Amino acid sequence: MSHKVICLCLSTLLIMLFSTISVNADQDKSTDRKESRTAIVLASFGTTVPTAVSSIINIQKEIEQTFPGVPVKISFTSNIIRSVWKKRQSEASKWLDQGIPEEILYGKNIIATLGDLLEEGYKDIIVQPSHIFFMEQSHDLNQYVSALASIRTMKAKWRPFGKLVMGRPALGMPGDRYSYHEDLEKALKTLKADVNSAREKGAALVYMAHGNEHMSVGIYGEAQKKMRELYPDVQTYFGAVEGFPSLDDVVINLSHCQSKKVLLKPFMIVAGDHAINDMASSEDDSWKSVLRKAGFQVTPILKGLGENRAFSRIFVDHIKDCARDNNISLGTQ
Repeated sequence: MSHKVICLCLSTLLIMLFSTISVNADQDKSTDRKESRTAIVLASFGTTVPTAVSSIINIQKEIEQTFPGVPVKISFTSNIIRSVWKKRQSEASKWLDQGIPEEILYGKNIIATLGDLLEEGYKDIIVQPSHIFFMEQSHDLNQYVSALASIRTMKAKWRPFGKLVMGRPALGMPGDRYSYHEDLEKALKTLKADVNSAREKGAALVYMAHGNEHMSVGIYGEAQKKMRELYPDVQTYFGAVEGFPSLDDVVINLSHCQSKKVLLKPFMIVAGDHAINDMASSEDDSWKSVLRKAGFQVTPILKGLGENRAFSRIFVDHIKDCARDNNISLGTQ
């Protein structure tokens, strides 16, 4: 074989080799682009009250409008809430006809929701809790997220997630990256409309929070103090369904209030079972009944914080923070 023929053959082989490498590189880039697709999971405690679902959907829509092209899936962190909706699936048309979204009726836990997104090709996922602050629900959710994010496979390309991270609840979480004092103040500034309503009625403003039966939740005391600083002309009090400060503490505090009028609202994302039954019902032990027996004129407002657009924007901002901190793109998919 002549020298020229050998050179020609080698040249041809090199061209074919580089062409193959180029094609494979393009495929790898295409795969990388696919693997970097981003999704958001809005992890809510949930609610079984149909009229309260709108608070969760409102937050979801706020996030979707801010990040067009990024899917925003809802997941319920409460096992009890999911079990109630699961039973209701046997009469699906009844609930769907009432306007309940399928995503609520067929609500999934965080593992199933993340699994669905992986099957759809989303590798970078921000889990944003819509919890008020970092307690049991957010703690456990964070454990799930951290555990799944830690999965390492023999070959890096088979790792289930590119980046799986969690944003912080409305009033922040442990750590020194973001001050929970600042998160708290930002949240309280979204309550200006409530303060204005109380002022117009000449009433004290009372918030019913959920609380925790295992420990004192000092953040409510700080919230009460900060509300006095932000809105000194309206007396504002916080109480909790579970733990401290209790309804008894609220009644004692109100006894020093000049006004006998009370505007009563839930300091919860949804005006669900607690708001309807524990706060505003006519049962003898409801907050409304107890306060009325104590001599106050009570006006309950059954609206969750999720219906407050300014408050729902807090979760949007926390998603932005989380994306920036983890170098996750939330641009057009």
